[in-house]
Amino acid sequence: MISRRNIRVKVMQLIYALESMNETKGKEDPVKLLARQLDQSRELFIYLLHFTTQVARYSELDAKHRASKNITTEEDRNVNTKIAGNELLWKILENDSYRKVIELDKPHSIDSTEWVKKIYQNLVASDIYQEYIKVQARDKQSEKEILKFIFTDLMLPNEDFVSFIEEHFTNWDDDAEMMNQLMLNYLQKPASYDLTQMVGTEKWQFARNLLKTTLEKKEHLIEIIKPKLKNWDAERIAVLDMILMQMGVAEFLYFETIPPKVTINEYIDIAKDYSTPQSGQFLNGILDSIHKELVAENKINKTDFRQKA
Repeated sequence: MISRRNIRVKVMQLIYALESMNETKGKEDPVKLLARQLDQSRELFIYLLHFTTQVARYSELDAKHRASKNITTEEDRNVNTKIAGNELLWKILENDSYRKVIELDKPHSIDSTEWVKKIYQNLVASDIYQEYIKVQARDKQSEKEILKFIFTDLMLPNEDFVSFIEEHFTNWDDDAEMMNQLMLNYLQKPASYDLTQMVGTEKWQFARNLLKTTLEKKEHLIEIIKPKLKNWDAERIAVLDMILMQMGVAEFLYFETIPPKVTINEYIDIAKDYSTPQSGQFLNGILDSIHKELVAENKINKTDFRQKA
């Protein structure tokens, strides 16, 4: 479920953290640190997914609370609970892998009751929700869009809610963009994802090897990069740019199933999102130049990349 792009970002973030602490060979094995970070990413995603389902299901609880009042209004007696029967919601709730990770990660151990209620109230007050409950029929698109709306328009933009998340998940800043991408992908086809295997064996090997290779071959990678910097002072180049270039060259040399074009495009996109405004163009020029030189020197050997891209 976690993509290779997500993995590249996690490896970049870890190398940056290690270099910031000047502990690239610190006390703890970097591979173990990476595994722990990926576990934390899974736990955060499962919590956000669980929270989203709880907001959708809250209409039934709201209806019960209102009906139990000593004095009820017509509005109290007619709470619309359509969203609690959302077909996509129940595909998620009844999915075996979802049930397993809920048992494993226990997102319900975080007391989110008040926040579920607040987000639900914001949902009910929205025009989009009012339009949703007006239509008695169900269709796949509207079922998906209302759950997506809860996550992207009510949860993520709410600064107080994000602060609440940050209190419980220290990896939020690093993982926020990935969480948005994962959620949107998951809501498209939840049945196609195994939440117990968010990082499969092949992708874990890629993550592990990319981290180890970039750290262990650092001096050699920098030797290849430095001549291409021309008038650039290597010491003044953004730290993230240097890390991304090292990772890119490592993929050129040591990952024979990844096409160079894929490597270059991936690191350009990551640089645009995580480094300076000029970083994408800068990395494009440097990596393209290094790639051409390595090809000319017959130092790049790629095999079976059509199946592995």
